[in-house]
Amino acid sequence: MNDFPDFMKRPANRIAGTDQATPGVEGYVFDGGDGSQMAFWICRDTAASAAHVHDYDEYMLVVQGCYTLIINGERIRVNAGEEYLIPRGTLHSGGVLAGTRTIHAFGGHRADRVLDSN
Repeated sequence: MNDFPDFMKRPANRIAGTDQATPGVEGYVFDGGDGSQMAFWICRDTAASAAHVHDYDEYMLVVQGCYTLIINGERIRVNAGEEYLIPRGTLHSGGVLAGTRTIHAFGGHRADRVLDSN
């Protein structure tokens, strides 16, 4: 597979561009009953994400391609099939190769949808 299934990419779940840390990324979000979220990102272009911090843990799994995390100046390659846990309060950024797909679980609210009024 080179893309997520259509049911995961319904317009009602599309993440607003203003909530994307990486330019040119297409994302979709699903909400947990406890306020947590799952996000699915498709990176069409090679790009860099801005440095940011969350007040909740972030778990990521690279499904296809490669994401390079940058934490405390250390570059950490996360390849397809690999996972990484970013503890809350950790300043992180990174770079992504075109064609990369990732799944992220957030211990809190990370992203609003295009249609959200928040």
